[in-house]
Amino acid sequence: MFENTELMRYFVIALIGAISAVLVNRNVAVFNDGLRPIMPEFIEGRMDRKALAATSFALSFGLVVGFGIPFSIGTNILLIHSVLLGTDIIGTWFPSSKKGFVLSGVVGALYGMGLVYGLELIVDTFKKLPVNFIPAMDAVGAPVITAFAAFPALVVAMQYGFKRGILTFILTFLTRQFFAYYGNIKMGATAVTLNADGMALLVGMSMMIFFAIRQKADPNESGANAALLSLFADRVAQIKKNIWFLAVSGGLIAAAASMLMMAGDPISLNLVKQGNLSAASMTSLARAISFVPLVATTAIVTGVYSPAGTKFVFVVGFLFPHNPLLAFIAGALTVMFEVYTLDLIAKALDKYPGMKAAGEHIRVAMNKVLEISLLVGGMMAADKIAPGLGFLFVAGIFTLNKYMKKPVDDMAVGPVAAILLGIIVNILYVVGLYVPGK
Repeated sequence: MFENTELMRYFVIALIGAISAVLVNRNVAVFNDGLRPIMPEFIEGRMDRKALAATSFALSFGLVVGFGIPFSIGTNILLIHSVLLGTDIIGTWFPSSKKGFVLSGVVGALYGMGLVYGLELIVDTFKKLPVNFIPAMDAVGAPVITAFAAFPALVVAMQYGFKRGILTFILTFLTRQFFAYYGNIKMGATAVTLNADGMALLVGMSMMIFFAIRQKADPNESGANAALLSLFADRVAQIKKNIWFLAVSGGLIAAAASMLMMAGDPISLNLVKQGNLSAASMTSLARAISFVPLVATTAIVTGVYSPAGTKFVFVVGFLFPHNPLLAFIAGALTVMFEVYTLDLIAKALDKYPGMKAAGEHIRVAMNKVLEISLLVGGMMAADKIAPGLGFLFVAGIFTLNKYMKKPVDDMAVGPVAAILLGIIVNILYVVGLYVPGK
């Protein structure tokens, strides 16, 4: 009944699209962290629905097209942004009536299924072109998997200075090299292989957390989050009132991750694509930690949560691969735990200000490492598609993108440029200006 069939994939994505759009329509949860602080303006009557819908579209559409979808092309794995940023738009477009409730759910479900069908159609179409460039796209994620372990060192450097940052990087570097040589451990008749990239990431993250928890709060200062809790107690209560809907949403997303059809970020998407689920869950854990301060604080102030919670549901999903029922239950319990402990999380962030500050640094560091890795990956893929032409094309697109009226996100430029080059060489092939291998 819960096998990962094509029908099951459509069923799960339809449910995720429907409930996410309904949660937005009912002002319970939005995915876009930039839209969440605006929601109280609408909820308390200072903004009408047309203005909210226009704002949601302006904030999310570019990210769906320029960030979410490009990373999903070439795989059967959806980046969560392509789904939930779309349902943010859909949920705000329909009125706060029973009709709006039903329509947002139906359109959200159709949108989710349309994404899965559309991406499969695009991949099948590309495979039928005279020059099949889809296999070359595997190179896009290759640098990401290894280079990503550098991000904790960058976080430490940003937060505690270069010396501690370089110390973290040296330990990460040596750990990676050590386990590359001695990662195969024999335990009787059984051989256990410790992934070198995963162990390097684990050591880097341990160093990052070690430095962060050593930073204690000033006992003479009252906690900012504790103050917010006393001011916005009614909004926290509003989130807890909708806990069952949020639990279902989180459970469905965990189930989708368990079915390896959805990921929360480009790094774990590429790791899942290569079957490295332990590293994908660890990567998702790091990203979830980074989002705890942002999601918890904005939720307390606005009374609006995220349909994916603080994104720990992806960790749960990857820990239970090919078991969507168990992942659903664990994901739902995870979100319920998050919501019920929202006030405790806020107070803990006051107690450990280093962890709170680390959240922002982690997001910035991840983005910097991703930008470089995906640019290099895009160049490698482009060079596989058209040797000698690929580097020129991606470098040109990356630099010119800065001067576009609406530039594509830097992280997406490498993959998008590689796809564009794949299409262009097919056109050149048809007109006799390109021959594969020359």
